[in-house]
This record gives sequence, structure tokens and C-alpha cells, in this order.
Amino acid sequence: MKNSLSGKRILVTRPERQAVALGEAIREKGGVPVFFPLLEITPIGDPETLRRVAPRLEEYAIVVFVSPNAVEFGLPALLGDRAWPAGTQAAAIGPGTEKALARRGVGNVAVPAGPFDSEALLELPAFQKARVEGRKVLIARGDGGRDLLADILTERGAAVECLSCYRRSAPTNASPLESALKEGLDALTVSSSEGLRALPKLIAAESFERLSGIPLFVPHARIFRAAQELGLRKVILTPPADAGIMEGLCVYFIFL
Repeated sequence: MKNSLSGKRILVTRPERQAVALGEAIREKGGVPVFFPLLEITPIGDPETLRRVAPRLEEYAIVVFVSPNAVEFGLPALLGDRAWPAGTQAAAIGPGTEKALARRGVGNVAVPAGPFDSEALLELPAFQKARVEGRKVLIARGDGGRDLLADILTERGAAVECLSCYRRSAPTNASPLESALKEGLDALTVSSSEGLRALPKLIAAESFERLSGIPLFVPHARIFRAAQELGLRKVILTPPADAGIMEGLCVYFIFL
């Protein structure tokens, strides 16, 4: 399977910082990654909220980081020069976030085995009612993130705080994507339903129609459903994370 993607031009739509690893994996299989982030990630405008939470970090029984971006933009302000508090359980939605925490010295992270989403995280023992009732939980996320995790933990009796660590926005210049479509793309990869829904607003209707006929590889059922709702015709659900996307791409093009 070394050159299973030989010459295939594959659109990578992860935010810039998270796109590198998938791009390298595509190159290793002989493919050509074409980068166009569907979400731009920037720091929050006012970091005062982060500064107010930082001295109280030890008060939380659990701190959940929903993405590598939450770690990158939130953890330095929350920790400063301190070590991670021994009595606070760190948690991550998926392995990418777990690795981001490990790089910054945070270990013993609660993370689901898969799928990598809020629903799976809520199945872990640390998040059951007996463990969270009457205790404080902090959710470090982007602005306007999903409320499911906070809602369920609140129902289970936790005192939940959501902390916005970064902003997400759609790109304002879609000309690189239009150019990539004209040059030709063999596959698309999308890892965010929010980013996916931005697509029809970014490009012309005829470009979206052309794009809808290109195989789209997505690593989660929620994104799969969103793609179908948008009228994308060739949607392939892969196993989770970048590794799952790569598996799906390689299998598809080997047996094409």
C-alpha cells in the first residue's frame, strides 16, 4: 500500500495547525495534499476569562479539552509555570488532543477508545453521575461549541463551566479552493460538520455541484449525515481520526 494514493490530489480541510500530519501521511502514500482549511482558528479577543479561571484550576474535578486547539490556546494560560494539579482529572475527546496534552506534560488523560466525540466521552467511568455529582467540571473549547457535553454533565449533577479558548471562523477567500477544483481533485477530506456546512456559502453554485461529485471521506457519522443533507453524492464514512481517513482513502483507491 506504499503508493496506494500515487498522484491523487486530495483536499485537506483541517485547520492549518492540524492539517500537517494528514498531509504528510498522504505524501507517504504517494498522494498530493491540497490544503484549504474550512475553519480558521484564532485566539479569543479578550484572554481575561482565561486569566480568571487559572488560579482556580485545582477546584475542578475534571477539565475537558475538546480539541488540540483548546490545548494550544487554553493550557498555557491556565497553567502558567505550574505543573498540572494532581487532584484534577484531565480529559480529551480524542487521541490528537491527548497527544497535545502529553507534549505539554499532562498525563493520565481520560479519553474514549472511539468514536472520538462527546457521546463516547460521556460513557467513560469518570463522567458517570456517581463521579461528577456535586463536583466542578471545566470544558475548554472554541466559542460556540456543542452544548451536549455540558448539558448531560449538568443533568448528572455537575457544576459545569465552559471556557472559550479560541475562535473559529470560515475563510473569507475561497479562490484557492476554486483554483484547486479547476486543476482537479480526486478526493476530499472533512473532519468537521461545522466546516462542511460552510462550503456552500464559500463557493459558487456550479463549483459546489462539481465538488459534490468528488469522493468525500469523513471520520464521523455526524459529518456523514451533514454531507448527505447538503446533497454531496459520494460520501465515504471512515474509521476515526486521521488514521481512519487514511485507511478509507487507501482502500478506496486500491479497489477503485
